[in-house]
Amino acid sequence: MAQDIVPITLALTDGDLVTLWAPRWREDGEEWEAFLGDDDHVFAFADAADLAAWIRTSDADGTPHDLADHPAWGVVGGLSVDELTPEDIQRYDVIGAPELVADEPDTWTVDDLAEITAMVRSLADVCGLGAVTAVLDSTPAFAALGQGVAAFGGRDGGALWTELADVVAERWDDVLDALDALVRIPEVDVELAAKLRATATPSPNGDLDAATEDSDPAAGDDPEDAPHSGTQEDAQNLPADPEAVATDPQDSAVSGPLADAPDELRSDTAGESLRSDLADADEEPEPGFWEEVGIDPISILSAEGEVVTLRCFLDDEPVFLGRDGRIDVFPHVRALRTWIAGEGADGHDLAEVSTWAEVVTAAVGGDLEIEVAPENTYVLPGLADDLAEGPQAVDPAQLELAVELFLDAADWAGDADTREALATSESLGWLVSFVLRPDPNRLTPSPPFQREATRWRDLEDRFLGRLRHP
Repeated sequence: MAQDIVPITLALTDGDLVTLWAPRWREDGEEWEAFLGDDDHVFAFADAADLAAWIRTSDADGTPHDLADHPAWGVVGGLSVDELTPEDIQRYDVIGAPELVADEPDTWTVDDLAEITAMVRSLADVCGLGAVTAVLDSTPAFAALGQGVAAFGGRDGGALWTELADVVAERWDDVLDALDALVRIPEVDVELAAKLRATATPSPNGDLDAATEDSDPAAGDDPEDAPHSGTQEDAQNLPADPEAVATDPQDSAVSGPLADAPDELRSDTAGESLRSDLADADEEPEPGFWEEVGIDPISILSAEGEVVTLRCFLDDEPVFLGRDGRIDVFPHVRALRTWIAGEGADGHDLAEVSTWAEVVTAAVGGDLEIEVAPENTYVLPGLADDLAEGPQAVDPAQLELAVELFLDAADWAGDADTREALATSESLGWLVSFVLRPDPNRLTPSPPFQREATRWRDLEDRFLGRLRHP
């Protein structure tokens, strides 16, 4: 399948350099992945204008490179500087990895490292960088990054994070040296680059390429460890960048748990809930019972029918009603309420939540009212068929919620495969991220999309297999 050619930024010793990456695509029964370059080097440029100028002159001169035979290369030659400017979620801060591992692991740090590691491994695999592969294979901690922050929890997880930090501190210079030697900055037509640069749309800061600003996600953390409800809009990544959307390189990133999918899709510039911004603070209603206990009733509609269950977030990590990776679901709210008042009073993960006793008390007393909010209603039917038709056929809101649900359930169950499948380095993750983050400067994914639709059905079946009817 002809997959996109993606502009990316590699942050290396010489600064932020722009190049092109072709995620895995299938042609003549074989799977390929490539970067702009030749047998010895990856070609990178100071900015997108230099890249655009080089593409135009190299095409005219017939300069050979590894992307010349890519099915989408004929489109790339006509792209503008804006279209060749990498998105923020496609910036891989390789040189900044030591700073990331110096901090305690959290959702953002782990997702960023997962994206960086995935891109570095792609470069190593495609370009035959044995020294880089040796570093990435020296500890299982690099592979564990794709499982999200849960992989680094507890005593064993803490030891794994320490091991990762030690390897990065001792050997990351080997990675940087190998990548610095791999990258070559070709000569460009300076006058042509200047003309192209003049046609580019300035960034909000007045520059051709907006600078990537450092942020401190911890600055907005709730100091309390109490559970909180909601859709985790400020914390999620397509495993996601979904950057998250993020693992793939980034990402991951899929927008949306586009958590941990997705990151970029879940928050506005103030870092607050997109939904809460719609209401004036003075007009917001008093919090109801479920808001006070920090637990959400959720509804899931699939081809098998509709079921209801409960979910909350502890330290931005999802916790479902259930145990051992199986979610307890019920055909209607009455059955859920009856079960809570009886055998469901304990014996599951939500029973460990500090406010669960209030839920049980209300159920036993007959006062528990269960109503599912629209933002916690997940509709799965039709998405696979829509994905098979292409991005224009998909309802972004329906897809974002489904991605959120799949990633939340997978993270809770310790399943890394779901987040990996939705990473932007995978064909499904790239298609999903395109639907959730539409951008006129981004190449449209190329049909057919049967492979992605099949992969989505696999994820849906994997999720539905977690549901248990007590």
